[in-house]
Amino acid sequence: MKKIIEVKNLVKNYGNFQAVKGISFDVYEGEIFGLLGPNGAGKSTSLEIIETLREKTSGEVLVNGFNLDTQANDIKQIIGVQLQTSGYYPGLNLTELIHLFSGLYNRKVDAMELLKTVNLEEKAKAKFKELSGGQKQRFSVATTLINEPKIVFLDEPTTGLDPQARRNLWELVKNIQARGTTVIITTHYMDEAEYLCDRVAIIDSGNIVALDTPGKLIDQLLATGFERPKQMKAANLEDVFISLTGHALRGE
Repeated sequence: MKKIIEVKNLVKNYGNFQAVKGISFDVYEGEIFGLLGPNGAGKSTSLEIIETLREKTSGEVLVNGFNLDTQANDIKQIIGVQLQTSGYYPGLNLTELIHLFSGLYNRKVDAMELLKTVNLEEKAKAKFKELSGGQKQRFSVATTLINEPKIVFLDEPTTGLDPQARRNLWELVKNIQARGTTVIITTHYMDEAEYLCDRVAIIDSGNIVALDTPGKLIDQLLATGFERPKQMKAANLEDVFISLTGHALRGE
């Protein structure tokens, strides 16, 4: 498999504090790769460095063969980065926002086609501020696709969403991968990482403490004799909620 991101001995210092302590990992083309860790672990800092948004202290980063130190502009051309929802003009409708962003990328984009990919074509004339939380997040993901990137970065895309909206966003991420796009995602939800990610890196205190497929990491834990304190049922309350309310999009 082709490596599309190579991170070698990445370090980020803030004064005397070392936020990222020499981490190394690769991301393969076409996979969904998860960066997991508690707040302050260094995952967002690492992501922002790869995205060219934050300066590194030392180490090497290659993105699709481009060196971060000398070819940052080339990297920017091939990545899509999810903005936080506060980054949009609330009074513009979705079509106007897409035209605004496509102009910044100097690209012509069929706004309705793009909205269709995220099931928002019926909201084309709605203002951003009128959308629900789930719709705002889906639109935010849509804007990462405007420049037809090779790699999409999603930073906690389902935080604050209800279970239906979360599952709909999961399917959207899977659809993006099916187009051949590599997806890097951070999340605090382990069920999300287990469902979406081909591989995950777990970061704690600036170090990678584990890197493998979710299945292998679970098997390694079970091999130590680990048992949950309480036996879990085969379904959970979230499954009940979705079973009763339906998986269809209903204005979330």
